[in-house]
Amino acid sequence: MTTMRPLLPLLLLAGCTVGPNFERPAPPAATAGYAAAADAPRGAPTAVPGEGPQPGWWKAFGSPTLDALVAQALANNQSLAASNATLARARARIEAVAGRRLPQVDADARAEHQQVNLSAFGFDGASLGRPGLGNPEFDLYTVGGGVSYDPDLFGRNRRSLERSVAQAEAQAHQTEAAHLTLAGRVVTQVLTIAAIRDRSAAAKAIIAEDQRNVRLTEARRRAGAGTLVEVLSARGQLAGDEGDLPQLDQQLAEARAMLALLLGLSPAELGATDFALADFTLPAQIPVTLPSELARKRPDILQAEADLHAATAAIGVATARLYPSITLGASIAQSAQSPGDLLGTDYRGFDIFAGLSAPIFRGGTLRADKRGAEAAAQASAATYRQTVLEAFGQVYNLLAALGNDARSLATQQQAADLTERSLRLSRRSFQVGNSGILQVLDASRLNQRARLALVEAKARQYLNVARLHVATAGGWIGSPDTAATESMALPIVSTPQSGLSPARKGD
Repeated sequence: MTTMRPLLPLLLLAGCTVGPNFERPAPPAATAGYAAAADAPRGAPTAVPGEGPQPGWWKAFGSPTLDALVAQALANNQSLAASNATLARARARIEAVAGRRLPQVDADARAEHQQVNLSAFGFDGASLGRPGLGNPEFDLYTVGGGVSYDPDLFGRNRRSLERSVAQAEAQAHQTEAAHLTLAGRVVTQVLTIAAIRDRSAAAKAIIAEDQRNVRLTEARRRAGAGTLVEVLSARGQLAGDEGDLPQLDQQLAEARAMLALLLGLSPAELGATDFALADFTLPAQIPVTLPSELARKRPDILQAEADLHAATAAIGVATARLYPSITLGASIAQSAQSPGDLLGTDYRGFDIFAGLSAPIFRGGTLRADKRGAEAAAQASAATYRQTVLEAFGQVYNLLAALGNDARSLATQQQAADLTERSLRLSRRSFQVGNSGILQVLDASRLNQRARLALVEAKARQYLNVARLHVATAGGWIGSPDTAATESMALPIVSTPQSGLSPARKGD
């Protein structure tokens, strides 16, 4: 014990943790902007401020087929599987780092055949009274073990574990974000396919109208009241509109391929996708998360916060390397020339040791590492603030879209009704000879544009509702995976810096 007394002052400092403590950023409290953005006309989907969307938010669209596709994607998507595996690796890293804080125990056994070089030690057979003895040979069997322990005087291991826990938490939130994003992408892709099919149906209806115009002009020409120019104009309109169908078919093929990828399938394995926007119910109310809660719920914000926590802990790791470290340990060994003697107390040896290591001169490397860790933490803080701003901006825009999409849809519906009436009147006027084919074609073009714009307005409204659910972190907060990771976090000491003088630190 006498040899341990010089180290007692250092041992008394065990539990001191250097480096700054992480403080969770305070969430914003402003809600007025949300209320202004969510102003929607009567009958349109409205935002209801609260805790946000619940798990399975896509069920609000009232489509069992959509529900099944989302479940299939969550079960089979390969990118999600990779994210889950990465999370498992991060959690294993926590266990590995935590193990370093415990005493390290090792066992060893050896069997040797040795020849001792007596001449190297100034001995020979004559000096030992045994001329011609030579160098003796013998077998040696050794069984033993040892234990070592790092008291972690300045918290390097504690900060390393804190950093690993924060990194695993960041990965857990990234996995949550992957779930949320995947569900949103599947819903968006299904709605996109439905919109393309609706546009295709509208295009085919337009082509049918064009064919009707062709028949009208041909009939007038056969009756002697029309001209070839009118017939060619109608046929040109028909050919131009028919040329749009292949592009819609290509868009549908690309959308189906993307949906198959999200489901973990090849496009050939994807079944029928006979969706239409009419197959889905537009939710009347959309629960949205208030700004003060969004920062505590949205996975990308939580991931940025955990990254900031890890970067803060890294400062403590770099700071601890500037201070001395000690190692305590003991070992015991049984060595004998015969295996049968290994259990005898006469062949036992042990030692108890304590080692001290302190950096004196490292060319400025350790201080540079600390400055680099501090800069990395500043970068993480800026990234966190930017993530919060972008998230709030996205939610604000989508809330504003609720009202704007509803007003746009109402306007486009009115335009479609008016142009439909104008087309009927123009065609009737053409049939009785009061107007020419150009008036009919102009009315037809206006009606075509109005129909397609109406489909686009409906699709945009559905898509923005789905995006709003995703943007307000629809239903993935508080998953068991995240709770398990957060429960592994260690309490942080309240003293942000040790009381040692910087002059005692190494470089």
